[in-house]
Order: sequence, then C-alpha cells, then structure tokens
Amino acid sequence: MKRTTLRGTLRAAVVAGAAILVVGLPGAGVNAEPVPAPTEQQLADVIADGLKDPAARPIAETGSAGSGSACNSGSGAGSGNGSGDCYGGSGSSSGLSGGYSSDTVGFGPPSTAFLAAFGHSLLNPDVAPPGANDWHCTPSAEHPEPVVLIHGTWENAYDNFAFVSQPIHDAGHCVFTFNYGRSNLVQGGGLGSVLPGANGTGYIEDSAKQIAVFVDRVLAATGAQKVNIVAHSQGGPVSRQYLKFEGGAPKVRHLMTFGATNHGTTLVGIGALGRAINNFGIDVLGLVEIFVGHSGIQQTVGSNFVNNLNAGGDTVPGVDYTVVGSRYDEITTPYDSTFLTPGPGATVRNVTIQDGCEQDLSDHLTMLYSPRVLSIILNTLDPAQPLQCAFNPWLIGGGGKL
Repeated sequence: MKRTTLRGTLRAAVVAGAAILVVGLPGAGVNAEPVPAPTEQQLADVIADGLKDPAARPIAETGSAGSGSACNSGSGAGSGNGSGDCYGGSGSSSGLSGGYSSDTVGFGPPSTAFLAAFGHSLLNPDVAPPGANDWHCTPSAEHPEPVVLIHGTWENAYDNFAFVSQPIHDAGHCVFTFNYGRSNLVQGGGLGSVLPGANGTGYIEDSAKQIAVFVDRVLAATGAQKVNIVAHSQGGPVSRQYLKFEGGAPKVRHLMTFGATNHGTTLVGIGALGRAINNFGIDVLGLVEIFVGHSGIQQTVGSNFVNNLNAGGDTVPGVDYTVVGSRYDEITTPYDSTFLTPGPGATVRNVTIQDGCEQDLSDHLTMLYSPRVLSIILNTLDPAQPLQCAFNPWLIGGGGKL
C-alpha cells in the first residue's frame, strides 16, 4: 500500500468514526468499506511523513504556556527534610497554570517490592525513601559526588526508590531526592494525578527547572562540585532536559537512567497510532492528554518535546551515561529505544538487564526493585562493587519478597 493511500485510508477511518459518534448509531449516515489494518512499517512511514509535513498540527505541548515563577527553596542546611518550597510550573493548555515541586516529609520504611511501596505511598505520599535527605551529610573523598534520585511519571520519591536508597547510602554516598512535576487534574496533570503521590505529571520543561533548583540546593548543602543522578522512566528525559537546557551539564558527573523514555515510547503502538492521527491535523492526543497529563503526552514517540530533546545528538559533553533497559518493559516500548548514542565528549554504556542474568524479569515498575539493578547502580558509582544476578519477578519485584 502506498503512503498516500494509507494516509487517505486512515483519514477516512477517523472521519467515519467521528460521524458514527455524532449520529449515535453504528454506521448511520456512513457508507464506507472496511478499513484494512496498516502494518507496523506502514504506520512508521506515516508517522515519519507527518513529522516532516509542515501542515501537520501536533498538540500544543512544547512547554510553558505561561511564565513560571521560582519559589525560594531554602538552604537545605536545616532539618533532615529541609524547608524548601517549590519551583512554580507554567500554564496549562487544558487547565489553570500550576505545577510545582516539594520536599519530602519524614521517612518511609525500606521495601523489597514495588507494590508494597506503592501501597505505603498512597497513605504517606510525601515521605522520603530510607537513607535519603540527610542534609548534614558530607561527601567523602572516596565518593565526592552526592547521588540525586529522580522519580518517574505517576511516581514519587518513596515508591520509586524505597529499595535502592538505603543501600546506596550504606555504600558511603550522600543521597537526596524530592517530588517534582506535581500538577493536579485542573492544572492538566491528568486523571492519574488524583492518586496521592502521583507526581511527574506537569510539563517536562518545567520539571527540569525544578531539578535545577534542587541540585543547586544539594551542591550548596554538601559543598560538592557535581552530583550523580539516578533516574527512572520520565526521570531520564527530564534529567537530560536539565543537562541540555537548564545549565546542568557542568554540575553532573554521571547520569544513570532505567527504563527511560529517552526517544519517546509507542506504548505498545498506542502512542504511535495517536501520533499518526495527530499529524493529520486531528488532535486526538489532546483528548488523551486529559487522561494521562502533560508529561505523558510529551513522552510519546515523535512529540515536539522528544524531537527537541534529541536534536543535535543524545548527549552533552562532559557527562558519562549509563542507560539500562529491560526486555520486559511494557511502558518504554520498544525497550531498546531507551538507549543513547554518545556524542563528542560523552561516554555511554547501554545495558540490557537480562544480558548475563536471564532470571531477572523486571518490568517497567519493578526495575528499581531488582537486586541486579541495585548492583549496576553501585558498580557505576564504584567499579570495585561486583554485579549481582538474582530472580526478580515481573510486577512484584524485589526478589519476590513482600
């Protein structure tokens, strides 16, 4: 099937579907032949054509629709949780302006399974994972860079890192984390934001500014020159946005990402299909954005955000990257789209979790509850630390221990 034919077929399908919805009866007022399902390659070709088409109308998602305002974040030299406030977000295409970051309050228990940590965070959405946010921590000569943990979409500092934070601290590192991208339903955070602790839903550009404020606080409190970042899912591209556009490159030694949506995700084809239809001028993704929030739409393949982030290369000079993916990732799809290509002055280590450890079945949410992933983090921070391999069940995680 030629590309032009597929364009017309898909357009006819969308128009026919819209007419059915308007009339309210199956097929009423529509006399169309059944539409053959496009192949994956045809769909990819349509997406590529649409992205090159100046007449295409992607959704308004490139970031701030209004001007953000930074809040005073405190010095971090006070109590364990600090008194920091926020970095205001920007305007929303589907709600009031808003979005902010916040410090953690108190500490949650260690957890070996994501589901257990998630349940705890529903009742305690603002707690820190154990071992994190000791603002009196002084980096050692052996480990001079503090570690900053950056959570993913619909996650929080606790349920994302309740398994790895204490062992990183126990290995001699100062560990810090916070909650970014807090945007409620009215502010365009999507339906997921109604759950307690479901953060990372605001515009990614605004969240990157919030990371910039937090990293500066960590550097000021510890006296360090640089930090190392451990990031999950959206944490990867938002950290790369910080490196590339918010002055973060000179302040970061190493960026480790796990299941990061570095080149966008097809969400097993759903995102790719939505992008294709969107590129025809029908804002179907604008409707989806109401449900998944600003950052969810920005992470679909071919979005303005993803294209802008990767324009000119995947990396910035002076930063080392460790990029980890799982063959069982059901969110960042295809999973190897997370991998980066090194540019000038940067090193990249792309790692598939199952290479050398087939019994690790980590999916997207349980990666940070994998003993192997923990060993990759510790080995990256200190090459003397050996890599581990252990069974990690899909969905439950943590070696299956609740």
